[in-house]
Amino acid sequence: MNVHSTKALAGIRVLDLTSVIMGPVCTQILADYGAQVVKVEPPEGDVMRHAGAKIAPQMGAMFLHANEGKRSVVLDLKKEGDLVTLQKMLPSFDVLIHNVRPQAMRRLGLDEGSVRALHPSILYVELTGYAQGGPYEQRAAFDDIIQAQVGLADLFARQSGGEPAYVPTLVADRVTGLTAAHATLAALYRRRETGEGETVRISMFETMAALVLGDHLGGASFEPSQGPMGYSRLLTRHRRPYRTLDGHIAVVVYNDKHWRSFFEAIGQSDAFEADLRFQTAAVRAENYDFIYGRLAEILVMRTTFEWLELLEAADIPCSPVNKVEDLLGDPQLRATGFFDERDVRDGRRVRRIASRFRSPTAQCSRGIPAPVLGQDTADLVPRL
Repeated sequence: MNVHSTKALAGIRVLDLTSVIMGPVCTQILADYGAQVVKVEPPEGDVMRHAGAKIAPQMGAMFLHANEGKRSVVLDLKKEGDLVTLQKMLPSFDVLIHNVRPQAMRRLGLDEGSVRALHPSILYVELTGYAQGGPYEQRAAFDDIIQAQVGLADLFARQSGGEPAYVPTLVADRVTGLTAAHATLAALYRRRETGEGETVRISMFETMAALVLGDHLGGASFEPSQGPMGYSRLLTRHRRPYRTLDGHIAVVVYNDKHWRSFFEAIGQSDAFEADLRFQTAAVRAENYDFIYGRLAEILVMRTTFEWLELLEAADIPCSPVNKVEDLLGDPQLRATGFFDERDVRDGRRVRRIASRFRSPTAQCSRGIPAPVLGQDTADLVPRL
């Protein structure tokens, strides 16, 4: 049996009007599950085609990693003829996904009501910076802005006592794209049961606010408040890679068994038994600064390699502090086929992130790279 025909979304067609990272992450997941994703790009292409290293014009690394398995058509929606062409294409698709600001979609006549008039059962998926109905709804949103607005940047300052900082990856874009993908899957399931179309709206600000507050709403979860906001285990300044005699190490001594095993491994069982602050989760929760501070004092006394050997033998979670470059040779990623490497012209190789999912119906599209700009326009765009 053809592998593609067994995928969960085989036969589903997605009209992809997204760009940058948030939307393309969502639609790439749908492509991984077998949907045919047709990416509509302006003549200059998705801006991410120009981001990162590249071996060909308009095929930047960041674009490649968010657009595998898709097809690309070029339409200039500022031109009436191309807009009419897109409207004629709509009835052949199951899903329309965009991350264009709603007011711009209304000007184009591609808002929910207009699209629904042309195709009543289509799933209309709208990805925005902010949910409609609030004072921010018309603002443009970027990952850095969202990280600042939801308090994520400030959490770094609270923990370290230093300056606010951004997570150095596009976490808001990618988490929102993942959220949008599973919401779209749920809507597709419902449509299969009812035959009805519906609208899915996912926003970066609200998605990331939920992510942050899931950990840090704290005492404000209740009315009246039962204490301060913030989860103290995550905010102690000692929750970070620990310094060793010759570098750093990541260690999580978390539950009762871990703490007992740790003190046994370093030959200090008596110290564990004598200090109640280490012995139960309830007491540790009141003393995170102390217990992780003590851990930091102990870990600096041996080399990273010595600690890795000792902690692994004691079944305590630990890891060296890798650089991103180390992932290329990581034995786990190598053994599980995480990277798909293939030769391209001029003897160069392309290394693709191929193993986002592991199930018989969700195999990344090996051999189907991100599309060249407009490569499928002639095949997929109807001639008027």
